[in-house]
Amino acid sequence: MIKLDLITGFLGAGKTTFIKHYVKYLLKQGEKICIIENDFGAINVDMVLLKELESEGVNLEMVVGGDGKEAHKRRLKTKLISMAMMGCERVIIEPSGIFDVDEFFDLVYEEPLDRFYEVANVIAIVDPKLKKPLSKQARYVLMSEVADAGAIVLSRTQEAKQKEIADVINTIENAMEEFKCRQKIDENRVISSAWSDEDISWLDNVVKCGFNRNSFEKQPIDANQDFQTIFYFDFQMEKDILFEKIKNIYADSECGNIHRIKGIVKGSDGATFEINTTRNEILTNRVNTEKAVLIIIGEKLNKESISKYLGKPTL
Repeated sequence: MIKLDLITGFLGAGKTTFIKHYVKYLLKQGEKICIIENDFGAINVDMVLLKELESEGVNLEMVVGGDGKEAHKRRLKTKLISMAMMGCERVIIEPSGIFDVDEFFDLVYEEPLDRFYEVANVIAIVDPKLKKPLSKQARYVLMSEVADAGAIVLSRTQEAKQKEIADVINTIENAMEEFKCRQKIDENRVISSAWSDEDISWLDNVVKCGFNRNSFEKQPIDANQDFQTIFYFDFQMEKDILFEKIKNIYADSECGNIHRIKGIVKGSDGATFEINTTRNEILTNRVNTEKAVLIIIGEKLNKESISKYLGKPTL
C-alpha cells in the first residue's frame, strides 16, 4: 500500500516550507516521493516554490481548484490513480489553506483508491503568530484542519513568544468547544521545535504521527463565498517598493481582512522573484519563471482600497 500524507494548515501557516523539510527527511530514508499541490483558486503559486525538489527526484503534480468541490474531487481522484501507477512509495497532498478534511477521508476510502493507498499521517501546521480575532468561518476552518491531525506542528517558533504559542493553542481549543469537537488538544501531539535541515530529529515523531478522526458540528466551507482572492497578472514592481506597499496594505483595515499576499513578481530588469507574505513576515527568493502573478487572499476584501496601493487588479 502507498502511504498517503495530508499536510493541512490555515492560510500562510507555512505548509510549503514545512513540506520542503519533511520531504528532504523522507528522501534521506530512501523513500520515493510524489507531491500533489492544490493551491487556493485556479492559479498555483506554491508549485514554483517546490520546484527545487524535482531535481532531487520528487514527482511534483498539480490539481487545479477554483470551480467547485465536486470538480476538484474528481481531478484529485484521477491524479491519485495515475500516481499509484508511477511506483511512488508515499504521496503528500498539500491542499489549499481553506480545506474540508472530511473530503480527503471520503475520497481515499472510495474505489479504487482504497486498494492503492493507506492514510499514514495528517499533519496540521499552525502559526503561533496567527492574527486574532478570527471570523467564525476562519475559526471553523482552523479547528477542522487541526481536529484530525496526528501532529500539530508549530511554525516560526524561533520568532514566537511563549504567550503567543499558548494563545494560539487556546484559540484552537476554544474553537473546538464552539463547534462541539469531542476531543481536546493532546500536548503530546504538539511539535514546537525550530525547523532545521541540519538537525532533523524533530521530524522523527512527525513522520509516524498518524491521524485522528474527530466528530464536530459540520459547517459549510465555501471558499469562494467566505474567502476572496484578487489576482494581478504579469505583475511588475521593484522589490523594496512592493515590500512597503504590502506592509501598508496589511495595516490598512479599509483593504479588508487580508490573510496572505503571495506570488511571482517581475522587477524592472525583467528578472522574477517569489514573494510570500503574511501579516507577520515577508519572504522572498529569486526564481526563474516567465509567469508573474500576485495573489491576495482574505475576507471582505476591498478592491478599491487595495487598488490605491497596487493598481487595478486583473481579477
